Amino acid sequence: MNVTVLGAGSWGTTLAVLLHSNAHQIVLWSYEQSIAELLRDRRENIDFLPGIPIPADIEITSDLETAVRRAEVIVTAVPTQYIRSVMKQVRSRKFRNTLFINVAKGIENQSIMRVSEILLDVMPSLSIDRIVTLSGPSFAHEVSRQIPTAVVAASVNRDAARQTQNLFMTPYFRVYSSDDIKGVELAGSLKNVIAIGAGIADGAGFGENTKAAIMTRATAEIARLGKLMGARPETFAGLSGIGDLIATCVSKHSRNRHVGEEIGKGRNLSDILKEMVMVAEGVPTTRSVHDLSEQFHIELPICNQVYQVLFEYKDPIIATSDLMTRDAKDEA
Repeated sequence: MNVTVLGAGSWGTTLAVLLHSNAHQIVLWSYEQSIAELLRDRRENIDFLPGIPIPADIEITSDLETAVRRAEVIVTAVPTQYIRSVMKQVRSRKFRNTLFINVAKGIENQSIMRVSEILLDVMPSLSIDRIVTLSGPSFAHEVSRQIPTAVVAASVNRDAARQTQNLFMTPYFRVYSSDDIKGVELAGSLKNVIAIGAGIADGAGFGENTKAAIMTRATAEIARLGKLMGARPETFAGLSGIGDLIATCVSKHSRNRHVGEEIGKGRNLSDILKEMVMVAEGVPTTRSVHDLSEQFHIELPICNQVYQVLFEYKDPIIATSDLMTRDAKDEA
């Protein structure tokens, strides 16, 4: 099929190469012309994915109209906070038969929309049954080196989810299907907030007991929010939930955990973000989750403490103490 990958970061580049290996015709779009030119010249993403060759017949462009013109499938690998502005540029095109597969993990600030909602909001010709979310524990540097990985493709349209399975499945990249797109989107987004919390605990010098407690209680916390928003609780126990949560909270390659760790060491958030080449989706999503907790009148203790540490400059030690000294409760 003709597949366009929007976003030439590590994940977009990885998926472009993977899809090419499945004999699809690939266009890889970069927001910056200079990056597109460098990728064409070097056939390697030296900033985001060094050491992985980009096949010569993958077309690389910074022209968005050219990128989507013949696309039967569009993979959105643009950070969540930029998806709206990118898609507005092509909103006049008819996308009735185009399959959109989102791989970003985040919730838009201010609108508090998931990515599928952003796509529907921006493009009037698109319907929900043509949108799929692909999510799970899947670091680009591992997938690009063909390390066995399992993810889930979710859509209200089971046929679209299965089509996505067929597009992406390889001997090293296993894709399960689901019809709970809301749950998969929320799980993939909320776990980034928790990964920042786990990183804060690491940076502040707490132990494995602390991190295990954060991860376990956070799973229950985000599942409660997901259920309230219409997702299935069991989705949060799957690949896009606890699977991705484990990977993101423990891996040294996790951008969100890294941000938290540096915060836990006492560094300033803006200084940390300035040093990073790639986007940590959990930072803006923490704001969105805080807004969701107020909108749905639900208590999210761990997410709330992460918000206070990031944006209200609360001391991580005090935040942890406040979590530990909450009223005694049953485990649920």
